Amino acid sequence: MPARASHLIARARERIRAAERDPHAWPDTRVVLVMDDDRHGHLEPDDGSHDGDGSLPAPDDSQVGEDPVPPGLRVAAAWSWRALVVGAALYALLILVGYVAVVVVPVIVALLLAALLQPGAALMVRQGWPRAVAATTMLVVGVGAVAGIITLVVERFTAGYADLADQVGQGIEQVQDFVTANFPVSQAQIDAALETAQQSVLDNRDTLTAGALTTAATVGEVVTGIVLALFTLFFFLKDGRPIWLWFVGLAPRASRAHLDEAARRAWRTLVAYVRATALVALVDAVVIGIALSVIGVPLAIPLAALVFLGAFIPIIGSFLAGTAAVLVALVSNGPIAALVVLAVTVGVMQLEGHVLQPLLLGRAVRVHPLAVVLSIAAGLLVAGIFGALIAVPLVACLNVAGTYLARRHEGPRPPEPETGRAAAPVVVE
Repeated sequence: MPARASHLIARARERIRAAERDPHAWPDTRVVLVMDDDRHGHLEPDDGSHDGDGSLPAPDDSQVGEDPVPPGLRVAAAWSWRALVVGAALYALLILVGYVAVVVVPVIVALLLAALLQPGAALMVRQGWPRAVAATTMLVVGVGAVAGIITLVVERFTAGYADLADQVGQGIEQVQDFVTANFPVSQAQIDAALETAQQSVLDNRDTLTAGALTTAATVGEVVTGIVLALFTLFFFLKDGRPIWLWFVGLAPRASRAHLDEAARRAWRTLVAYVRATALVALVDAVVIGIALSVIGVPLAIPLAALVFLGAFIPIIGSFLAGTAAVLVALVSNGPIAALVVLAVTVGVMQLEGHVLQPLLLGRAVRVHPLAVVLSIAAGLLVAGIFGALIAVPLVACLNVAGTYLARRHEGPRPPEPETGRAAAPVVVE
C-alpha cells in the first residue's frame, strides 16, 4: 500500500507540472492524496485549498484586505487607554492620600523641615557629635525659631489690634462717605445691607455652631499633626539615610543604584530649594518690614512675618502678603502710603524673581515659570494652601529625578547603595 500511494503522488505531481507548462490546461487538474480513517489513500481533485504537497497554500497579498484602522488612530488609541489607566491610578492614589491626610501631611512637613535642618545635623555628626544629640539639637533650634516667630506675631498683633480696629472703622466710614457722594447709593441702603448681613448671621447660628465644633475637631487634628511631624522630623534627622536604604532594598537589585542616585539628586534639589526659599523669604520680610516701619504703618512686624511665610509659596504667596500690607496701609495711612507700600512690594518681588532666586538656586532647581504657575494652580485645586506650598518643590524633585532616570544609560553606572546599612527591622518578642 505505501508503494501504491507513492506512485499515485508521483503521477499527480507530474500532471500538475504538465498543467503548469500547458497554458490551455484546466486550472483545477491538480489532485491531492487524502488518507481515510482506514489508512487507504485515494485521489480527490484539488479545489484550490491545498498546494501540490497537500499543505495549505500561502495567502495571496492581493486578496488580503487593507487594515481599515489608520495607523495614527491605532497609536492614539494605544496611548489613550494607557493614559486612562495611569490617570485612574493617580486618582485612586489621591483618594487614598485624602483618607490618610492626617498622617501624610505631617510626614511631608517633616521632610521639608528635614531638608532645611539636615545640613546642620550632618555638620554636627562630622564634628563628632552623636546622631541622636545632633538631631535633638537641630530639632530644638527649628522648633524654637518657629515658636519665636509665631509668638512675636501674636504678641504684636494683640498689642496693636485695638488701634487697627479703630483705623479700620474710620476707613470703612470714609469708604461709605465716598460711595454715597459719588454713586447713586444712599446711606439708608448701606445700613439696610448691613442689617441684612447681621440677620443672616443670626439666622444661621446653628450652622456656625456646627462649624465651630468642626473647627475644634480640626484644632485637635492640627495638634496631633504637629506632634507627629516633630516625631517624624527627629527620626529623619537621625536615621534618614538608613530609612531610605531600607526602601531601596525593596527594589530589584538591578535598579537599586539608579534609584538611589535619582533620590540623591532629588534630595539635593529639595535642600537647595528650601534653603534658598527661606533666605529669599527672610530678605523679603526684612525689606518690607523696614519700609512699613518707616512709613508708619501699624503692625509692621506681623505683616513682615506674614510676608516671610507667604514667600514659601512662589508668586502667589508674595502677592497675597503684599496685598495685605497695602490694604492695611490704605486703611491706616491713606492712599499715598498705600501706593508707596505697593511700589516697595513690587520692587521686592522683582528683586526676588530676577536676582535672588536665580543667584541662590542656580542650576540646582530649574523649573520654567509656566510650570511653576501651573503646578501651584493644580496644588491649590487638589489640596488648597498646603498643595500650593509643596507643588513647586515636588515638581522640581520629580523633574530632576525623572530626567536622570530617562538618561541613566548615558553616563557611568552609579555606585551600589549599601543596603546593609538599612535600619534593622523591629523584632517583637
